[in-house]
Amino acid sequence: MKKFKNKRSLALSTKEILQAWNEDIPQDIILKQKKRSSRRDFFFQSTALAGSLALSQTVLSKSKKNGSNLKQPWLTISEVQNHLFPRVGHLTEKGSSPSANDINAIGYLQLILNTPDADPDEREFVIKGTTWLDGMANNMIGKPFIKLNKDERERVLRKISESESGESWLSTLLRYIFEALLTDPVYRGNTNQVGWQWLEHQPGFPRPSANKKYWLLRNG
Repeated sequence: MKKFKNKRSLALSTKEILQAWNEDIPQDIILKQKKRSSRRDFFFQSTALAGSLALSQTVLSKSKKNGSNLKQPWLTISEVQNHLFPRVGHLTEKGSSPSANDINAIGYLQLILNTPDADPDEREFVIKGTTWLDGMANNMIGKPFIKLNKDERERVLRKISESESGESWLSTLLRYIFEALLTDPVYRGNTNQVGWQWLEHQPGFPRPSANKKYWLLRNG
C-alpha cells in the first residue's frame, strides 16, 4: 500500500494547495484511477446521463439528506456526490432524475471500499481527498466544504478539478455514483430500484441474494 505524504494546506495559496495535492498522491495511484475510469467511458457515450453530470448544474437536490447520520469524512463525500449528481424535478414527474442521495451512492461507496478485496490505496485516496477539498474551501471562502452554499461549492470543485489529482478524485466519485445507480440494491445502492426505473432497465435474473454478494462467491 502506497503511503500518502502529509503536507499541510494551511497558509498556502490555491495554486500551492493544488500542487501539494498532486505531489502528495503517488503517480501510480492516479494512473490506476484513470484506468478504472476509462473502462466506464462507454457509459458516457451510450447514455444521456453525461448532461446531468456537469458541475454547472443549476438545480439543487431537494431530497432528504441521507448524510444526517454520517460522520466525517463520509458526510463531506456525500455532499460532493449530491452536488455532482443532484435530483432534477420530483421523482414522480416525467423527465425527473434521482440524486446521489436517492440512489444511496454514499452507502454503496462505503460498502464497496470496505469489502475484503477492496483496494486500500483507492480507499485512502477517496478519503484523503476531503482533506484537500476542505483546505481549498477554507482558503477560498473561509469555511469547510459542507458549510458552503451551492455556488461556493461549484467554485471550489471547479478549482480542485484544475489539478490532476483533484480531477481524478472527482472522476472516481462519479464512477461510484454510476455504479450505485446501476447496482442491485443488495449492494446498498439503487435504493428501491430507482436507478433502474429511471433508466427503464430490466435487471438480469437470478438477482444476487445477501449471502451471494460477489466477494463472498469469490472468496468462498
